[in-house]
Amino acid sequence: MTTLADLWPPYRLRLHVGDLTMTVISDEDVPGLVDLALAGIHAPDAMPFSSPWTLAGPEKLPVEMIRYFSSVRAGFGPDAFDLLFAVRVEGELVGTQGLHGRDFGVTRTVETGSWLGLAHQGRGIGTRMRRAVCAYAFDHLGAEEVTSAAFLDNPASLAVSRKVGYRPNGVVRLKRRDGEMALNQRLVLTPADLVRGEPVEVVGAEDLSRFLRLEAS
Repeated sequence: MTTLADLWPPYRLRLHVGDLTMTVISDEDVPGLVDLALAGIHAPDAMPFSSPWTLAGPEKLPVEMIRYFSSVRAGFGPDAFDLLFAVRVEGELVGTQGLHGRDFGVTRTVETGSWLGLAHQGRGIGTRMRRAVCAYAFDHLGAEEVTSAAFLDNPASLAVSRKVGYRPNGVVRLKRRDGEMALNQRLVLTPADLVRGEPVEVVGAEDLSRFLRLEAS
């Protein structure tokens, strides 16, 4: 019987790093991610995201997350892609890791973004999954740089970026919540600067590169 992974190449991509596994988010992952988000991602008075999506209450957040994940699949293609991974440690869902590309065939630049449930923070998982996705971007997609960003009042995210090898790339002023300006640190990583960790086993990379029309690049 034909499966959705047979029809949709992104679903064949898997990253394995020891006991950590990353798979492209499917419909089956969404309920668990909703539960993680509702249980908390950050302190109530903090906001690590430039789009403050976690402010939606429990009556709205599940629907908004379903809409978002559905839009990601609908818009996925060579000109613009959002690789959103469900991250599991020893089989337990802990958060998401994103890799976002626009006009990647020309720019060879992707951007990372991620979140972890509060119960899974402070255990080094964020560093492991960021190193894994950056290694995939450089070694299999052919990226020439990976960018990221974090607000200056988010030291945990900035610490992960330093451990992975990102360099500061300027500070910009952004609207964060209504009426609030926050300083956002831009970051950039090159293949030479990547601080590699555990070996990364990648499955399905060639299928996805063909789908993104990168196989001849």
